[in-house]
Amino acid sequence: MDCTGLVYTNYLRGMELKWKLAQAAEIRWWDKYLKSRDKEEYFQWKSAYWRNFLDELEYDMNSSEKVILDAGCGPAGIFSVLQDHKVHAVDPLLDEYESKLNQFQVSDFPHVHFHTTSLEQFKSTTQFDLAFCLNCINHVKSIPASLRSIYNALRPGGELVLTTDAHNHEFLKFIFQILPGDILHPHQYNIKEYRKFIVNAGFQVRRTRKIKSDNIFSYWLIQVYKPM
Repeated sequence: MDCTGLVYTNYLRGMELKWKLAQAAEIRWWDKYLKSRDKEEYFQWKSAYWRNFLDELEYDMNSSEKVILDAGCGPAGIFSVLQDHKVHAVDPLLDEYESKLNQFQVSDFPHVHFHTTSLEQFKSTTQFDLAFCLNCINHVKSIPASLRSIYNALRPGGELVLTTDAHNHEFLKFIFQILPGDILHPHQYNIKEYRKFIVNAGFQVRRTRKIKSDNIFSYWLIQVYKPM
């Protein structure tokens, strides 16, 4: 193996370890976050949050039934307010959410078809009109493979709505990439780099909007579509 191949192999091994550590930390974070929260009150609050999010997108979700993918859904994803649509939700930790979190039970969401798998491994015979990937893309093992899975799952003309934190400063981004300062997120990039990943997967960008900003990260909304 030449030097370039060795470097790439070591990179993949490092990313695999980062991802496994992040997944273990993710379930611990949710357990701690939800432990003291009443299930009904939490989902009322979360439902209001998601409905407000959809209103801000100016999506008319009542005009017709859509086939929707919630990619990297977590235990309280946008799937929870899409009862009038055909919904598939994907997350590798779904079984652990159900066994360890009182707030999440698959039976509470009969309108959702859940897939316990990573985005990289997700394959579906269903073609989706709309996909959401919310607060997830920096949690995955491989961003290119995950985006390509979503791209392949969308019908031509189908849309993807993606949100993510992105670094504001190159120096801090470099520090976060080499040191475990943000264990939940194995990927640390700026918004230009995320957009490049998205375009390289084949998507066309409709809109990129900064939702909020702090000293280290800004929170971004990116709306894209799969060309006809």
